[in-house]
Formats: sequence, C-alpha cells, structure tokens
Amino acid sequence: MDGAVYHFGQYELDTDRRRLSHAGQQVRVEPQAVDLLCHLVRHRDRVVPGSELIGLMGQGRTVSEAALATCLRTARQAIGDTGARQEFIRTVRRRGYQFVGHARVAPVVPPAAPVAASSTASADADHEVIRFCRSADGTRIAYATTGEGPPLVKTANWMTHLDLDRTTPMWAHWFDALTRGRRLIRYDERGCGLSEWAPARFTLDDLVDDLDSVVGAVGLARFPLLGVSQGGAVAVAYAARHPERVSRLVLTAAYARGQMVRAGNDAERDAAEVDLNIARAGWRSQDSSFLRYFASQFLADSTPAEWDAFAAYQRQTTSPANGLRFIEEFARIDVSAIAHRVTCPTLIIHARDDARVPVSQALELAALIPDSRLVLLESRNHFFTATEPAWPGFVSHLDNFLSE
Repeated sequence: MDGAVYHFGQYELDTDRRRLSHAGQQVRVEPQAVDLLCHLVRHRDRVVPGSELIGLMGQGRTVSEAALATCLRTARQAIGDTGARQEFIRTVRRRGYQFVGHARVAPVVPPAAPVAASSTASADADHEVIRFCRSADGTRIAYATTGEGPPLVKTANWMTHLDLDRTTPMWAHWFDALTRGRRLIRYDERGCGLSEWAPARFTLDDLVDDLDSVVGAVGLARFPLLGVSQGGAVAVAYAARHPERVSRLVLTAAYARGQMVRAGNDAERDAAEVDLNIARAGWRSQDSSFLRYFASQFLADSTPAEWDAFAAYQRQTTSPANGLRFIEEFARIDVSAIAHRVTCPTLIIHARDDARVPVSQALELAALIPDSRLVLLESRNHFFTATEPAWPGFVSHLDNFLSE
C-alpha cells in the first residue's frame, strides 16, 4: 500500500490500515474487496484491466471472472455504487474498470515506533486473537481464539463475522456463554465475514476442509466440537471422518439432510422450492418483505424490528451472490449416510417448535448417531435468544455435557 488516506464523497479509505469509513463510521467489508478498492483508487488515473484485478485477487492462484464480478459488486456496495449507478467505480466496456470519483489525498502520519507486520489482528482485554489460514484449496479462512481454559471448537454457520459477533444481539450471549472458563475457537465460513468472499466452491467437503485447516492452524489434537444449524452437518461429517480428533460433539438447531434432500413427496418438494424461492428473491432484490420473512424463520418470536436488524446483519456478513450460493448449497447437504460413523458422545439440543429446521431433523440425528442423547427445549426460535426461557437451559445442558 502507498500509506495514504483518500477522501471521496462521505467516504475515507485508509490504504495503510485497509480500512473504509463512511461519515466517520467503519464500513465492514471483505478484505479482498478493500484491496481491490485500494488498487482502483491508487490507479484512478487510468482504466485498470480486469486481468490486472484478477491477478491482484489471485496472488498466484487462478481466479475466475465470476469471482472478480462478485468482488467488484461487494466493493461497489460498500461505497454506495451499483452496476447501474456508477458514481465511483465505472465499468469501461471491453477495457476494464476505473475509479472516477473525486478523491482528495492526505498522507498517513507514521507511528513513533515501527510496528511489525503480522497477519494477526488482536483484541482486547480478554485476549481475543484473529488470524488467517488457508484451506485445502487455498481459500483464506479467518479464525479467532478467545478466553482461557479447555478448548471448544465451534463450526461456522449462517451467518457470522468474527469482528461483529461479539456485539450483535443475535450472537453476543452465545459468545459470552461459550467463552466462560474455556478457550473458544471459531471461524468465519468461506464467503462470509472476514474469510475470503470469492471462493471457487461451497461444497460440504470444502466446508469440512475449512474446519480442518483451522484446527490444524490452532494445533489441537483432540477437542469437543459444537455445530449450530448447517454447521451441525459440517461437525457430523468432520467427526465421522476424524473420530480420533473429536472428544465430544454438541449439535443444536442441526440437521442431517438439507431442505431439498429431505423432501419426501411432491408436496414437500413444492414447499421447499417455495421457501428457497422466497429466500432467493430476498437476497437478489434486497426487498425488506422477503428478507423479513426469511429472518422470521430464524427468530420466530422476535419483533419485525428485530427481523430487520437480523436482515441488516446478514448484509454485513456476506454478499447477495454468496447468500444465494449458501442457500442453494445448504439445501443439498446430506450427512445421513455417514452419521453412524460418529463414535464420540453426542448431545443434540433442539427447539421443539423450530420454525426453520423441524424437530424431526433432531430426531433423525439422534437415531443415526449411536452414542447420542436428545434434549428438546420449549422454543420456536432457530437460534436461541438471550431473553427466552430456553437459553439458560441450553447453556446448562451444554456445560454439564462438556464437563462430564
């Protein structure tokens, strides 16, 4: 980077810290999109060919034009542009892309003492550390370790952002409970949060490889594993493939078979397709009514304002294109054929009236996994909220199981 701060419109881009702000507030955006934006702003005097941007993104790896398009869309959304409204980033037909906004440059004042470069972003008084590793196919995965004590690994799920989860109402109470007396290891899924937003694939095998890369980077030999929602299927697949690594398995709001796989007749397939189409429409159009319906399945007992906050949080964690890819891939997940290979003690906790994943899926997991026990809690929420009676019950069952 060139060590300068660029001001354009109400935005400020610090190329040294790779930080984008709007009206003084930091804009959370995928690091690769920030790199692309920095490159375009620095070279705003010319049209930057798409091949040059692909080279910047790939850093020696092959990157598709579709991945570039996704990254460009993310960068544009972060600064208020769209494909039609190109106030800052303009597409120059058959030539490439150019930053056309009026940018003022202010030099960065260097610190008094040099700071060593590191891939570690560190945190606060509780010593949270965010690092990066590479999955088997080279995709960059962000992971965090927080707290002290015995380890607990949590698989990624819909949707997370390591830098935001600790303060968002949807996840803050989970974070506090899971780090109490433990060292929590969590990570952002590929295509999500601080992990790479333009991976080539989103298959179950890739998601399992992401988990394995994080475990390897942390250096864990044996550990308990927590899987939430579709992260439960990832956890089951990992425990089945690596029985020597997983000491205990906790699954909540989880399922063995995705929506389209478990549809057993035409009526169920039609219902699943309708549900997927509503989710697709919401992500494509960003229409609040569609997104609110989608949010209501995760937080059935919340208010419309809370559904809107959930939808806004999702928009911070990933791009609409990735949201669509997630929805379609998770609908096809199927670990029912390998769940019997899980050999560790397993605790399955599920909301009795989960509006997103029916309780029948918890019953199926309990039947498939040999050494499992099932706990049903009174709730309609897919993710337990801090204020509902089911939450302390979930924490108590989790703590007791992990301390056995």
